[in-house]
Amino acid sequence: MSDLFEHPWFSGLFGDADADAIWSPDRSLTHMLAFEAAYSRGLGAVGLVPPDQAQAAAEWIEEATLDPTVLRAGTVQDGLPIPALVRSLKAEAGYLAGAIHTGTTSQDVMDTALAMTLRETSDLLSDRLTRLVDQLEQLKAIHGSNTIMGRTRMQAALPITVDHRLETWITPLTDHLTRLTQIRPRVECVQMGGPVGDSQTLGAQNREMATFLAEFLNLHLPERCWHVTRGVLADYAGLLSLISGSIAKIGQDISLMAQQGVDEIKLKGGGGSSAMPHKQNPILAELLVTLARYNATQLPGMHHALLHEQERSGSAWALEWMILPNMAKTTARSLSAAVTVCTQITSIGEGRK
Repeated sequence: MSDLFEHPWFSGLFGDADADAIWSPDRSLTHMLAFEAAYSRGLGAVGLVPPDQAQAAAEWIEEATLDPTVLRAGTVQDGLPIPALVRSLKAEAGYLAGAIHTGTTSQDVMDTALAMTLRETSDLLSDRLTRLVDQLEQLKAIHGSNTIMGRTRMQAALPITVDHRLETWITPLTDHLTRLTQIRPRVECVQMGGPVGDSQTLGAQNREMATFLAEFLNLHLPERCWHVTRGVLADYAGLLSLISGSIAKIGQDISLMAQQGVDEIKLKGGGGSSAMPHKQNPILAELLVTLARYNATQLPGMHHALLHEQERSGSAWALEWMILPNMAKTTARSLSAAVTVCTQITSIGEGRK
């Protein structure tokens, strides 16, 4: 079965158009070209090339149209698209070629582009977390004083208020909003390490260049190059898994509360069965559990990707490319599905007698 995020019919369930756009090849290329244009301007700003040449080179890059098939062939040959991208930019640039990419490296380009992608991803996740918390607060206001059976180990225990159950859904989400705010300055960072990560190509101007890029691209300035120190990306992946896991708790509870015979929650818009037309399945609530389990299985891969040998890894770096985008898409989809599920709730529990 092909990728469910882009599958002709499964993508309707698993896909997320906003996240897909953020992680699309076109958006990634836009970010890479933004880095190259900013870098050319930076070469002029720090005095390494004449300012007029630097500005002209940046404008050349911004107007460039690149053939994806050229990048594809270059990636097959070089293991990543940047050498082909740079060759294409320089091919007809004439005297401007000296102000294009000189002194930087492929990983500077791709990591900075990733930082810009993660910035957009975090914007999306923050907005959706806030919407989900607001939706749950509305449910508290309407149904919070109602009573349901508290259950431990899936057995009836003591009656509780709906408010109590909903608080166990809301509190982790507000914590994740705080975590997301805290991690953003650590992942939304410019990369400026040069060929081997020690900035030797630009020498004394490297920090000045990194500062210029951070300000121009609206990114944070890290203390040092992070070519091979990828812990923050593993932390970010861990947060993605935490978010989807907390949302799955909501989905699991809703699925159990909706069971026939329990009937503690009523939903509109459930799914049907091809063989049993009397059923109304909590499809999206179940999806929340699936998505969380997917992210949990991917997280160890991001921990394997921490093993960047020496000054740059080909294998570990490529593993990030395979895993992190889908974890981000999965988390975005779990949030949008959770918001939808909450809007489908028509009643929870029973009013006090």
